[in-house]
Amino acid sequence: MLAVVAVVFGVGVLPAEAQIDRVRDPNWTVPRLPNGQPDLQGKWGNKTITPIERSERESRAYLTDEEMASLNQRRADAQDAQDAAPEQRYEAGGNVGGYGSYWLDAGDTVLPTGQTSMVMEPPSGRVEIKQWALDAKAYNLANEGDHYQHMSVWDRCISRGVPGSMLPAGYNNVYRIMQTADHVAIHYEMIHDVRVIPFDKQVHVHDNITMWMGDSRDYWDGDVLVVESKNFHNRGWIASSMAGRRLKGIPTSTALHVVERFERVSEHIIMWDATVSDPNVYDSEWTISMPLTAKLDYVMFEYACHEGNYSVPNALSGERAIDRMVAEANDGQ
Repeated sequence: MLAVVAVVFGVGVLPAEAQIDRVRDPNWTVPRLPNGQPDLQGKWGNKTITPIERSERESRAYLTDEEMASLNQRRADAQDAQDAAPEQRYEAGGNVGGYGSYWLDAGDTVLPTGQTSMVMEPPSGRVEIKQWALDAKAYNLANEGDHYQHMSVWDRCISRGVPGSMLPAGYNNVYRIMQTADHVAIHYEMIHDVRVIPFDKQVHVHDNITMWMGDSRDYWDGDVLVVESKNFHNRGWIASSMAGRRLKGIPTSTALHVVERFERVSEHIIMWDATVSDPNVYDSEWTISMPLTAKLDYVMFEYACHEGNYSVPNALSGERAIDRMVAEANDGQ
């Protein structure tokens, strides 16, 4: 359903500055902690049907209000039809565990800014990926049944990385932000990751030390929280969810550098963006942006994935069983 945003309507839209006015409240005052820092604390979500990258058929960065309403209604109608007759999807060979929308939580509206994609730079809304990285992604996809290293680090319950942990998926799209005078912590519902980020003007850890989510430092640029992350290793993926489409499976390198910005623009909205640079993987840096919406009554449960994760050995042993069946069939010919 993410592709639905790619429809070309042929109607003009407001300039980019006006789109931010859709979520910014000019009559709202930023709340502050006792030390004067803007208060970003709370639970925030970003589930949506807006795609991460823009379709090649769509040249515009934003939708009109009418287009947004139309797409949201079409999504609601499609979900109602699916939930009214789930057995049809099951009989057609669909996913037994997800034949109704109530099994998932992938979102039912476009982003309230009206963006046609989350990627805002380059202007095309598409990331300029080097061919070797696209080839590596394709190789892993074709061989994921041969070795666990070809499988997603999400499937392996390790980490979704940075900025992957902030990219929406089919469920568990909520993030809890906590602040102290000298740290910001982000608790991700998916995989139960927690980043504890210090306000530290000292240099990052030594370049020889590399990590799944990198080494992060933050500082305030006015009322905007800026988080800079580096010291990544080359075993992660930039995106691991199917919602990432073309970005899913693109590898990271030790040159990955990510700068995130969190700006609270109303009582219920934080604008988040991340600029990604990795000259080994991309031909240019790219920026992804989206609003995070307050989820005051949302309950975050434990995401117990790696504990007792039988799916990886089961998947690999299943592939070996298929190999044996094919070999036996060939021997019998």
